[in-house]
Amino acid sequence: MSFGKNIRTWFDGSWHEGDIPVMRAADHGIWQGSSVFDGARMFDGLIPDLDAHCARANRSAAALMITPTIDPGDMVEMAREGLRKYAPDAAVYVRPMYWAIHGSDLGVAPMEGVTGFALCLEEVPMPAPEAATTLTTTSFRRPVLADNVCNAKAGCLYPNNARMLVEANRKGFGNALVQDAMGNVAETATANVFMVKDGVVMTPIANGTFLSGLTRARHIKNLRDNGVEVREAVLTLDDFRAADEVFLSGNFSKVTPVTAFDDVRYDHGAITKRIREMYWDWAASCPL
Repeated sequence: MSFGKNIRTWFDGSWHEGDIPVMRAADHGIWQGSSVFDGARMFDGLIPDLDAHCARANRSAAALMITPTIDPGDMVEMAREGLRKYAPDAAVYVRPMYWAIHGSDLGVAPMEGVTGFALCLEEVPMPAPEAATTLTTTSFRRPVLADNVCNAKAGCLYPNNARMLVEANRKGFGNALVQDAMGNVAETATANVFMVKDGVVMTPIANGTFLSGLTRARHIKNLRDNGVEVREAVLTLDDFRAADEVFLSGNFSKVTPVTAFDDVRYDHGAITKRIREMYWDWAASCPL
């Protein structure tokens, strides 16, 4: 099932209209889970951090022992070519993907140098600035690098995220605030997380249990460049319960205000609104 509409896919050397088939039944990526992806966003004729997302796709592939086959610079130009076919005001999700085709060692390890690649463009609206979510706890936790590929944006990690999200939804909340193996807050089921306390912005320190996002890094830089104190720290659920503001950070929405964590309520506060304004002001320097 497609994520958006008006889909275009680059595969096997050319662009195709629609959600075309790109994998075969015996591809390693189908039955052994060796697939990675990344996601950038075009909106308002802007395409922020496209180069960084393409470069991370290659790093993710290498982390899964999949041989990356497209230079990040070529990937950027490929994406720009496809995006020019959309209306100037279209909001488009940009998803480069790799998967292993053959396996070695009884089929378990991916074979080097034989890699599938596709780049999918899907028109998906940007959420409204006031579109908020709510959080609750989850019984599921983030893995560590010793038992999963936490250093990649890997498809095989997402069933665990899905369990978190479904559990939260069944409790009547929009997302889950997720702990790492040590019981400290890592992220949410779908995005990195920040909190504000007494004017200081804080986010869980990147300890290898979650993917430290590109948009997360952009917010930290924008805030510090504008004189706002940002701390990467070990944070607990109780720290978030005591927060003044909470917001999510991810490529899809950029900034999502949080209005509740279980029975604790937050305002869509001034700092969260300012962070969104900072991001849009910076993104204006990244035209298609």
